[in-house]
Amino acid sequence: MKHIRNFCIIAHIDHGKSTLADRLLQTTGTISDRQLQEQTLDDMDLERERGITIKSHAIQMRHTHKGQKYVLNLIDTPGHVDFSYEVSRSIAACEGALLIVDATQGIEAQTISNLYLAIEHDLEIVPVLNKMDLQSADPEEVSDQIIDLIGCDIEDILPASGKTGMGVDAILEAIIDRVPQPKGDPAAPLQAMIFDSVFNSFRGIIAYYRILNGTLNKGDRVRFFNTGKTYNADEIGALGLDLLPCEQMGAGTVGYIISGIKNAKDVKVGDTLTLEENPCDAAVKGFEDVKPMVFAGIYPVDTEDYEELRFSMEKLQLNDASLVFEPESSAALGFGFRCGFLGMLHMEIIQERLEREFDMIVITTVPNVSYHCFSKKGEKTVINNPSELPNPSKIGRVEEPFIKAQVITKGEYVGSVMNLCIGKRGQLQNQVYLTSDRVELTFSMPLGEIVFDFYDKLKSVSRGYASFDYFPDGYQESHLVKLDILINGDQVDALSALVHRSNAYELGKKICAKLKELIPRQQFMIAIQAAIGAKIIARETVKQVRKDVTAKCYGGDITRKRKLLEKQKKGKKRMRQVGNVEVPQAAFLAVLKLD
Repeated sequence: MKHIRNFCIIAHIDHGKSTLADRLLQTTGTISDRQLQEQTLDDMDLERERGITIKSHAIQMRHTHKGQKYVLNLIDTPGHVDFSYEVSRSIAACEGALLIVDATQGIEAQTISNLYLAIEHDLEIVPVLNKMDLQSADPEEVSDQIIDLIGCDIEDILPASGKTGMGVDAILEAIIDRVPQPKGDPAAPLQAMIFDSVFNSFRGIIAYYRILNGTLNKGDRVRFFNTGKTYNADEIGALGLDLLPCEQMGAGTVGYIISGIKNAKDVKVGDTLTLEENPCDAAVKGFEDVKPMVFAGIYPVDTEDYEELRFSMEKLQLNDASLVFEPESSAALGFGFRCGFLGMLHMEIIQERLEREFDMIVITTVPNVSYHCFSKKGEKTVINNPSELPNPSKIGRVEEPFIKAQVITKGEYVGSVMNLCIGKRGQLQNQVYLTSDRVELTFSMPLGEIVFDFYDKLKSVSRGYASFDYFPDGYQESHLVKLDILINGDQVDALSALVHRSNAYELGKKICAKLKELIPRQQFMIAIQAAIGAKIIARETVKQVRKDVTAKCYGGDITRKRKLLEKQKKGKKRMRQVGNVEVPQAAFLAVLKLD
């Protein structure tokens, strides 16, 4: 065990984690130059296209240092705030972390948030200053920021460049010297934590684990602690670029197990794996349940695909444990699922993955958050969908979730960032100058306000220089109303939203105007209305397509024309009573991008 090191890489998005991981794999000879490609560990097309890491990836490297062979288990993690659950799981399986900071950009919001996660788990932090080959690098100032943040010495900070490979040997040396060896008792009963799992259509579910105590042999009968299911360990081994089977895995190692599990519900990420004959006493602690931030409905375009969508979501949940879903039905869209996501990017990625990996084309409803509704008698109900809100006459008060938002930006953009946050009902709580030109602003604001397009707007007002991170801060009472959209007098429940009364008129007007552009014209007039309860607050009209019924009339008296027009008027009236308006799929998506 003293020759094993388990470490992960944490950083803000786009600070060069995956590129540096490539250099580490190359230097240790884990992959040949022929196998190497940009972002080797990012195996999804989606990750390559967007240049971001979505999944954390584990891989084993072997390195010789001072004549002694070492096994290094690396877990590369995502940097975006929406995938912080992946980071928390990776950190739980490690003893050390490489904290990578871009020498041109300095410390950003997600750097701080991931660092605190690592410190909570008592990880040894190895600070690395990346992108030192760039002319715009400012190592002195960024080093000062790192020293202020973690209180290390300037000699502890390793200069490196993922692009040129500078400083990689020093990083490997620091991992071996600074990161502690895994603790654990090989003779104790087996206790292993499952930190990830993937679905393989030929071999069933492959679970990745980190053994804390005990030893696992091939062919052992294993039990999952929470679900109580038992299986044979048909194949166990280490994680290289491919799976590397072996006969025995000892304490402190990271590996995989294949036991022919077909049902996705039998494997829970964060569960404890133990032997059936000699089980451990307690499950592994330090694993929190995921807290979804944004809720939206996902519906199949064709109702017949509902079961297929369920299977696809279950397989996706294996690979992305932060996805939460439950069945629901809607009058406009039929049967579907109410899903919980960690943020808007997470929601977008899930939708893309369903389309690419499972060929499922889905409709997503307007995203919202969950509210607490108290009746006049004081009974509390949780509202995940605006259609669940009771009659306004029975409501005592409604509480909405608030967050504490941290924005780090350059001094010159402070005014525009403040305007944006205050416009979203935020309240400034703190303002700290990290350096002469970098400011950390702390706001308390409603989560419902950042669900739509807050992140995009923040990037545009700060010209891409602001970084953003948030965490939940309880529920507070708000003056919320339910905004309904009526088309031809019929309510479209998929477009309903719970909004603050001050924003209702503005939002209703925008949605009506957008729908007017998207709903095709019919033979009859269509009224699009936004309403709060019985009160209509905005209206747009889609004019009817007119057929010229008087074309066949030539000459003669005006009464002949009038007679034909009256006949047409009656027909239009009857048509409006029985006519159905199809709302196109584009309309549901366009509401998300109103500005």
